[in-house]
Amino acid sequence: MLELLLAVAIVALVAWFVTAPLRAGPNEGREDPAVAELADLEARKEAKYRQIRDAEADHASGKLSDEDYQRLDRELRGEAVDILKRIDRLQPPKG
Repeated sequence: MLELLLAVAIVALVAWFVTAPLRAGPNEGREDPAVAELADLEARKEAKYRQIRDAEADHASGKLSDEDYQRLDRELRGEAVDILKRIDRLQPPKG
């Protein structure tokens, strides 16, 4: 009996989640594309910063030679700058 009750509860939960988009209002769940892109860029920025810190740690521990570190650092920082420029273009002017 307990197994049957558990199975019915699981089926009900799955049905509820599956039908959620159908129950949503016309604008519910739809995000402004610019907001979504800005959120994606912010996440990419944080990931790039993490990669820069990891490269610094690998260089400090001797896992990366000076030459490899300089090349990787230049590449990662260039990518970070590109991301920051895109973020600046998407953000509304402050004032």
